Amino acid sequence: MIYDFAVIGSGIVGISVAYNILQKSPRAKIIILEKEPEALSHQSSHNSGVVHSGLYYHPDSQKAKFCKLGLEKTFTFCKENNIKFNQCGKLVVATNPSEIERLHELWNNANNNGLSLEIFSKAKLNKIEPNLEGEEALLSPKTGVIDWYIFGKALLDKYLMMGGSIKYNFHVSYIEEDDKLIQIKNQNVDLIKSKKMVCCGGLQSDRLSKMLGIQLNLKIVPFRGDYFILDRKFSDIFNHLIYPVPENDMPFLGIHFTKTIDNFMILGPNASVNFSREDYNRFYVNFKDIYDYLSYDGFWKLILKYKKFVGNEFLTSFSKIYYLKQTKKYFKSLSLKDLRPYRAGIRAQAVLSDGTLANDFIFEKTKRALFVINAPSPAATSSLPIGDFISDKILQL
Repeated sequence: MIYDFAVIGSGIVGISVAYNILQKSPRAKIIILEKEPEALSHQSSHNSGVVHSGLYYHPDSQKAKFCKLGLEKTFTFCKENNIKFNQCGKLVVATNPSEIERLHELWNNANNNGLSLEIFSKAKLNKIEPNLEGEEALLSPKTGVIDWYIFGKALLDKYLMMGGSIKYNFHVSYIEEDDKLIQIKNQNVDLIKSKKMVCCGGLQSDRLSKMLGIQLNLKIVPFRGDYFILDRKFSDIFNHLIYPVPENDMPFLGIHFTKTIDNFMILGPNASVNFSREDYNRFYVNFKDIYDYLSYDGFWKLILKYKKFVGNEFLTSFSKIYYLKQTKKYFKSLSLKDLRPYRAGIRAQAVLSDGTLANDFIFEKTKRALFVINAPSPAATSSLPIGDFISDKILQL
């Protein structure tokens, strides 16, 4: 069989692309290729479950545009498909003068993004969050939480009901393109032929693009995010999600308090360089993955440029005491025994050759293929409009 479209990767973005293609071209023969035994195995199911509003992002960026639209589309999809969500709102909290200054800069950016948000004084903050330590806070009322795995599974089910197909345990090892077809082989030399291809490879996106000779000015570096979960007695300490004021020029938002859709309170994530792209054991070492970034000049430029941040995050990853210290600035009553191990996530972070962290979407294309090289957070929130955008691109290719 020759497919009309092949999509590599069954994360939320890959599923959304396939779903959107079928919506626009219902008779198309399309297949999703996934190397794991099930869909949504990595970033799509290893996250804090937040639906973001777009207050952090540069007004002219694709990320800002996709996020604002994605929030509305996500909650609409949840309502139409009976998926639980909680639009509880988020507070970005400043605890000292320097953070207050950055908080006001963030407020200006949010206004430029068309978000009319309010800054709360300490007195007003104490009324809505009596357990919270903070001097000022920016309220994002539309931010919410869902289970992204359940969301992605519902989207996949709709795609399959529309006639799409998916093949698991298909680890792409070779891609070839000519004037008529894309040929994709796996580790067992099974062959998939398709007229066009979209690659949503996540943590492997740079490696997959090289199979068609694409030269990139970046490398994917795996950043690990560790989470802890609190006992049920802490589930209602806050009414909103509690976030720190982010560091300037950093795409990582910092350790935050998030109430899950099942009414647990979780802490995290931090952002420390991992020893593997896809293994969640903190001490597992993948020498190929480590060599990839240790031999990359852009990685060392990143370390030198952000050494204070990198060092801080490294400490939170290996020291529970230091991790706790980051959270006690907002809620002093936590102790080490209150932090119970929870899942970890690994983020695919594109690092440019000058050491800059790419914080917007990056796409590359050939005659018959489109590669999603960088799909930064909040890619899950933005998944429906991203899928719409990419499906238009591949249909026009």
